[in-house]
Amino acid sequence: MDLKTYPDSEMLMIELAQMLAGELENALLTHDRATLAVPGGTTPGPCFDALCAADLDWSRVTVMLTDERRVPVTSERSNERLVRERLLQSRAAAATFLRYLPDDDGALDDMQGRVADHLPIDVLLLGMGTDMHTASIFPNSPDLDAALTTHDPLVAVTPPDDLEPRVSLSMAALKGAMSVHVLIVGNDKKAALEKAQHAKPVDAPVAGILHDAMVHWAEG
Repeated sequence: MDLKTYPDSEMLMIELAQMLAGELENALLTHDRATLAVPGGTTPGPCFDALCAADLDWSRVTVMLTDERRVPVTSERSNERLVRERLLQSRAAAATFLRYLPDDDGALDDMQGRVADHLPIDVLLLGMGTDMHTASIFPNSPDLDAALTTHDPLVAVTPPDDLEPRVSLSMAALKGAMSVHVLIVGNDKKAALEKAQHAKPVDAPVAGILHDAMVHWAEG
């Protein structure tokens, strides 16, 4: 794991956006298309604001989410809504968005092939909760074992604490990414990161990808 510390979150977001754009540009030099996978939540919004203006051939980039809640896209808790409002803007409006949220559980199998066609992920950006979950792979979830062990790119997840059901990229899909970045802000997240470094994925799912990740942190 490579930990990169920034003086503040504003600098973190700007430099991270530049790094992601550079990696996408490099991927496009050797491939017809590149895949960018990003998280939802509120933290990455400022990074998306900077990244969407990057001068690269966005028409050859496919954007997908690392995970999505089973809520309407109009919901404030929709990750797709965040991506459409903050990332798929400016130059990045030319990118293709791969929506994999099925209408029902039975349709999830139909989405596996669509996602597999865009793997391995070229550039992966993840978040992490204070409970050390990443994407929607939660400790104490009844679907944790499936998320950690399946070879399918997608997994249906029932989070703990009565949160909305979700669909997430599996650990196999995350670990297969060519470049992995984890974005965290605040001392609570840093403390959780330090704990995860000495834990197993079954207790701290983010531990499953830390070995090959660059972690970007600012106090606030």
